[in-house]
Formats: sequence, C-alpha cells, structure tokens
Amino acid sequence: MIARVAALPREIRQYLLVTGNYWAFTLTDGALRMLVVLYFHSLGYSALEVALLFLFYEFFGVVTNLVGGWLGARLGLNRTMNLGLGLQVVALAMLLVPVAWLSVPWVMAAQALSGIAKDLNKMSAKSAIKTLVPAGDAGHQSLYRWVALLTGSKNALKGVGFFLGGLLLTLIGFQGAILAMAVMLAGVLGLSLLRLDADLGRAKAKPKFREILSKSRAINILSAARMCLFGARDVWFVVALPVFLATQFGWNSWRVGGFLALWVIGYGAVQAVAPRITGQAAGRGSAIAWAAALAALPALIALLLEVQPHIVLLGGLMLFGAIFAVNSSLHSFLIVRMARSDGVSLDVGFYYMANAMGRLIGTLLSGWLYLTGGLVATLWVSSAMLVATVVISLALPREA
Repeated sequence: MIARVAALPREIRQYLLVTGNYWAFTLTDGALRMLVVLYFHSLGYSALEVALLFLFYEFFGVVTNLVGGWLGARLGLNRTMNLGLGLQVVALAMLLVPVAWLSVPWVMAAQALSGIAKDLNKMSAKSAIKTLVPAGDAGHQSLYRWVALLTGSKNALKGVGFFLGGLLLTLIGFQGAILAMAVMLAGVLGLSLLRLDADLGRAKAKPKFREILSKSRAINILSAARMCLFGARDVWFVVALPVFLATQFGWNSWRVGGFLALWVIGYGAVQAVAPRITGQAAGRGSAIAWAAALAALPALIALLLEVQPHIVLLGGLMLFGAIFAVNSSLHSFLIVRMARSDGVSLDVGFYYMANAMGRLIGTLLSGWLYLTGGLVATLWVSSAMLVATVVISLALPREA
C-alpha cells in the first residue's frame, strides 16, 4: 500500500495529504462541537449560554479568512494549514483544565481559537487544489471533481464527527475524549510537517497587506452571492430548526442531534457528486439556475407548514439540503477556478470571509427572528436572501 502511494504523481500525493489533513481536522471539529453542546448542557448551562460559546467561533471565521489568505500567499499554504492543525491542538488542550476552570469566557476563548484554526485549515485546503491541477479545459473538469470531493467529504465527516463526539462522551467522558482527539491531531500535524511541500501556494511576488481585499469584480460578485446563500441556510437551520424540532415535535436532544448529523452527512454526499448532477462545464448559468431552483423552496415550506408539519418540514429539509449542496459545491469550484494562479489564497480567503460573514449574519438573525416570528419568519427571510443570491449572480461575467 505504501509503495503504491509512493508511485503516484507528486500532485496526487500532495492532494491526498491535504485531504487527509482536512478530514482529520473536520472530524475533530464536528466532534468538539457536539462534545461542548452536550457536556455543558449537562452541567446546567442554558441554551443561550451554550450558543454564546460558539459566538467567537463564527466571528473569528470572518477575520481569519481575510487575513489567512494573505498569510497563505506570503508564507505558503503548508504553513497556514499546519498552523491551523497546531492551533486546534492548543484549543483542545485548553479544555483539559479542571472542570472548575471551564467558565464561559475560558471556553469561548478556546472556541475562538478553534474557529481560527478551522478557517486556516479550510482556506489552505481549498486553495492548495488550485496549485495541484493543470490549467486548461481538462484541468477545469478535474478541478471541479477534486473540489467537489474535498468539500463533500468534509461535510460528511463533520456529520460523522457529531456522532463521534456523543459516542466518546459516553464511553470515556469529556476530558478523555478531548485528550484522545488532541493526541490524534498532533500525530497528523507531525506527518504534515514532514511531507507537505514547503512552497505549496506561496506567491512569487509577496502581496502587501492592503491586497487582502479583492480587486476582481467577478470575485466580489461571487463573494456577495455566497454571503447571501449561506445566510439563507443558517437563518433557519442553526437555531430556529433545532429549537422547533425540540419544542414543536417534542424530540429529545439526541434525536435532534442525530437527525441533523444525518442531514449533514447526506448533504456532504450530494456535494461530492455535484459534477455529475450539473455537468462538468458548470459556470455562470449553472450558478444562476441552481440558486433560482432553491429560492422558492423555503417560502413553499412556510406556506404549507400548517397543513402537514412533519411531512412538509422534514421532506422540505431533505430537498433543501440536496439542492443547497449542489449550489455550495458549484460555488466552491467557481471561486477556485476564478482565483488568480499566483497567490490563490488571497482570493479564496476573501471569498470564504464572505461565507463566514453570511453564516454569522444567518446565525444572529436565526435566534432573533425565531423569537419574534417563529420558524415561518426565518423561512421567508431565507427565501428573500436566496432571491438576492440569484439577482447578484446575474451580474457575474459571462466567462465565469
């Protein structure tokens, strides 16, 4: 097996290493989220206090993607990826202190560090693919497949991580689970330090800090569309949906968590096969068409929710997840394809900054809208944000 891997082309070996890093990180990220939710809820933390633990996690995603793209171009993607792995190990180690020390500010700080680590790792992995795939039409087709596989497998593993977190908490307790994940990730970091190319993704011309903002009109438009797209998902998915399932359907926390974990796994599976669904020659037209296909769905769920709540919501959620997964995978391909070849992480970092901003806006709106208007209000706002995604996407250049 080792000899077979060693015989592969360098680009393939590097892709496998980048993907393996991303997979290992994603598994611990999903498990850590579930561990924190379940453990601190069992300690008597309220739902609002548990939600606050993740506030800095989301906020620092915006900052990290913006600055991380610049760091990746100057220092190399190997360093930003390894820095992400290292910071996650430190974040896990912060949670190994005695239980009496696990105050809300301390855990928020650990989650902030984990959020920085996650976005450094993601930006590095997505950017690295651009440097490993040849240019030209054949390269673009390979690029779409590779990006879709990386993105889809990441989300599927995040769902697996939800299950893993609950299982580890049951079997070896909170600190045992945290220690096991820290040791595993430290091993992955050691392998990455030894095997990842030193100059991966480093720009030939050192970009200045002011270049963190994209000068490309196409990338700015795509980033704005991405912000609305992910805001439309999280405005009803992050807070409103799990609370509705628990309060209106009477589901316990394990049932809610298990269902959402399965949803994320299915979502990732669809992302991975998106090139087969959209065709290899995906571009501006596909981005508009798939966003338009999604835009009416939340509004339709809102209109029919009172008729058959279980069938409409759960069936609509499955359909929403499948179509959204295609949109997400298509967007992830377009940004990597449109990004500059020299200093790719600058454009990718800026784009995922917009993604993180959309998630942050959606998360904040989700709680407020649910309190004021219930799940129906979040669904209408989701539909409006998807219409905005379509309108913004119409401004993409024809060659996108």
